[in-house]
Amino acid sequence: MAIRRIVKYPDPILKEKAKPVTKFNERLHKLLDDMAETMYDAKGVGLAAPQVGISKRVIVVDDGNGLIEVVNPELVDMKGEQLSPPEGCLSIPGLLGVVRRAYQLRVKGQDRYGQPFEMEAEDYLARIFQHEVDHLNGILFIDIAERVFRPDEEEEVEA
Repeated sequence: MAIRRIVKYPDPILKEKAKPVTKFNERLHKLLDDMAETMYDAKGVGLAAPQVGISKRVIVVDDGNGLIEVVNPELVDMKGEQLSPPEGCLSIPGLLGVVRRAYQLRVKGQDRYGQPFEMEAEDYLARIFQHEVDHLNGILFIDIAERVFRPDEEEEVEA
């Protein structure tokens, strides 16, 4: 495993729609392992492949209850609404945003071996999944936030 460099805004890869994964092999496994190590090293709760410079539909998340890997994720059955907590991003250090998200959803995709994967998520975990899947679609939290601010100042900034 290796810690990869996290791509920072305004790198253009962060605005691209990532490509579906079609090969479930050792390269994918290494990417997933490296992404998890990179996320933990950066004290993050989620990471999408474009954030490490790879335009593939791969995410890793951990809300404190263990690592979840999803390849080619889709979000379905989105219900409810939540506005907090404010979101940050490893690719956009120093800013937080208030983003309206679904409270509950189902994640469908594949595991690292290409087998079907499905789970339900709510509250903070649902927020993390939505944030990471947005990355796969070239959407950053600053694009959709109702308010963007610096955490130390609580002062709004232009995104």
